[in-house]
Amino acid sequence: MEQRIKKLAQEANKKNPDFKKLIRNLKKKTPKNFDYLMQEIHEEVFTKIDCLTCANCCKTTSPIITEKDLERIAKHLRMKPAEFIDKYLKKDTDGLWMFTQTPCVFLDRDNYCLIYEVRPKACREYPHLDRKKNHQLLHLHQKNASICPAVFDALEILEKKTIHKKK
Repeated sequence: MEQRIKKLAQEANKKNPDFKKLIRNLKKKTPKNFDYLMQEIHEEVFTKIDCLTCANCCKTTSPIITEKDLERIAKHLRMKPAEFIDKYLKKDTDGLWMFTQTPCVFLDRDNYCLIYEVRPKACREYPHLDRKKNHQLLHLHQKNASICPAVFDALEILEKKTIHKKK
């Protein structure tokens, strides 16, 4: 998996024109039952990919931390929210909370999350392949293809399935 992660951004960059075209076509005409299709693809890619062998999302990006996340995690760590903010968070350019460092301070050596039970909503939902109204997340998937091998694989499968349907 390490070798794949090292090459992922480069592979995604190469495939980017194809992914852009796919997304443009899907935005024009989203297939019926698109969420079901994405759910199937989600299940398919995660039979082959184990997040614990990767954790590239935790190593390279910071999730958005909502007020509910902040309060829940602070409580779990037996800290006051203000202490948690001072120790772990900063605001991004849009004024949203995010962790101050990457890799995530809560990621251990074995790619386990030390706050898994109370992890941020963005972490629980990542990589968003099985979310409702998935057609609204296509541009996010395109971006995440360079971070998450599951998203990259999902877009490739989606490309094959939607091209195959047209023929």
